Amino acid sequence: MPKHILLVEPDYYSPFPPIGLLKLASYHKQEGNSVELITGCRPPTKRPDLIYVTSLFTWTWKPVWAAIKYYKRLFPKVAIWLGGIYASVDPEHAALSGADHIFQGVFHETEDLIPDYSLKPDWDGSIVFSSRGCNRNCGFCAVPKIEGKLNACKSSIKEFVWPTHSRIFFFDNNFLWNPHKHEIFAELRELNKTVDFNQGLDARLIDNDLAENLSMLPLNKAASVRLAYDLKEQKNSVEKAIRLLNENGIPKRKIFVYTLFNYHDTPEEFLERVINILNWGAICYPMRYEPLKAKEKNRYISSNWTRGQVEAVQKARRVIGFRGIFPPYRALIDKFERAGNFDEAFELRKPKEEGGIL
Repeated sequence: MPKHILLVEPDYYSPFPPIGLLKLASYHKQEGNSVELITGCRPPTKRPDLIYVTSLFTWTWKPVWAAIKYYKRLFPKVAIWLGGIYASVDPEHAALSGADHIFQGVFHETEDLIPDYSLKPDWDGSIVFSSRGCNRNCGFCAVPKIEGKLNACKSSIKEFVWPTHSRIFFFDNNFLWNPHKHEIFAELRELNKTVDFNQGLDARLIDNDLAENLSMLPLNKAASVRLAYDLKEQKNSVEKAIRLLNENGIPKRKIFVYTLFNYHDTPEEFLERVINILNWGAICYPMRYEPLKAKEKNRYISSNWTRGQVEAVQKARRVIGFRGIFPPYRALIDKFERAGNFDEAFELRKPKEEGGIL
């Protein structure tokens, strides 16, 4: 007998649709069941036989718990499954939510199914995983816990692209490690839809051949390529990647470099990386480190940093940056390079003669 499946996205902000739930929708429709997607807490159109609740980062646990409490009160005898990032990273805490089952990792039965985007008709973008996992083992990253080493590599992504979508978002954690990337590059050129490697590309793997292939794609115009410069040891790789991308026609100001801080680095090391990126002509995007199991955002302070120093970076992003980034403006580079140390570099003052904040 067909069942009615309720899919719940808790009331938190996400710029993307709940891809896991949309895959579950496709799976259950194949099984002959009906599905209903709800955001937040509100009654469904009919009584469900099964409820799935997804989750994002661990600091979004409160709306997750609220959703579980709400639907458990409405349907006390219906099993609730909780999955997603929070459930996978901190299953012990998630188990206290009231959910009947905690699901960790990836639901492999749905991996080869295209998400049911009919549940999000206003969304324009196919979210694709051409691979799962990553062969790096960065201590600040949740991927090893959730997806493990590189796996589930696909040689084709055509079937995962919704016909009416104009954009393709890659959610691979390390796309360039996929041994079939060249076949996928060819497909992307043929599809001719805007391509966004949303999780970033590994600068250490970019050579001239890959830079050329990337330059031949209709990349996202706002941020053509995203790289990461999280550790000072990555300096040469990042500099080389920016140079090769630029030599192949990708403007430096379309290259965003995520720059981790408040982790194992020091403020001085962070400043050095910021200056490097700006001098290379790319965009610096500071990324504040959060512990994998943090229950509140923007509370953690590394032993190498002070709260004032962390807040100085956050404030500088708003005041002397642009929409949270540091562009490679000459005045900004000069300010950072003239400074004797981190505190001076991120000090915001109002010069009398200029009447501006620098």
